[in-house]
Amino acid sequence: MDAIVKNFPQTNRESDRPSQQEAEEAVRVLLRWAGDDPTREGLLETPARVVKSYRELFSGYDMAPEDVLGRTFEEVAGYDDMVLVKDIPFYSHCEHHMVPIIGKAHVAYMPDGRVLGLSKIARVVEIYGRRLQTQETMTAQIARAIDDILNPRGVAVMIEAEHMCMAMRGVQKQGSNTLTTTFTGTFKTEPADQARFMSMVRSR
Repeated sequence: MDAIVKNFPQTNRESDRPSQQEAEEAVRVLLRWAGDDPTREGLLETPARVVKSYRELFSGYDMAPEDVLGRTFEEVAGYDDMVLVKDIPFYSHCEHHMVPIIGKAHVAYMPDGRVLGLSKIARVVEIYGRRLQTQETMTAQIARAIDDILNPRGVAVMIEAEHMCMAMRGVQKQGSNTLTTTFTGTFKTEPADQARFMSMVRSR
């Protein structure tokens, strides 16, 4: 599929962000709205814990793929075939309901003289996963970042995920997975490359 990638601001300026105290007060308001008492013993530290966990869960806003993908390697002894890192686990959050998206990503590229450290691919998945997301956007963002920075001959990204907004609320269909793909370059123009990527992802 071809997804539209919008250029959202990477981060809010620190001066624009609410303070720690304002964020904690917002959690207290939600606790009261839910029907509980934020002053009872079990909830006294909850606002601080929630704010701390949100800093970690949404840390992708403070990271840039350019910083991760900037270092490449050219001594590859002429290697020019597919590089695939599959089954990269990630935890994201739906931008519509702010509930978890749990899944795994499969990312491949065709090098054009330069390769990435393998851990860098997982880091890019982490950067975009640690933001409020739709799966379609995240799939396209990962492909775009690698394509723009590495300039390979092609990029392929597949994401498989379960959305808690479907499992915990609404239709409440547990166990249903959503699959999205984005292809660029040779993966988009050469059916054989795309088919090989799909086959390698499915092989165990």
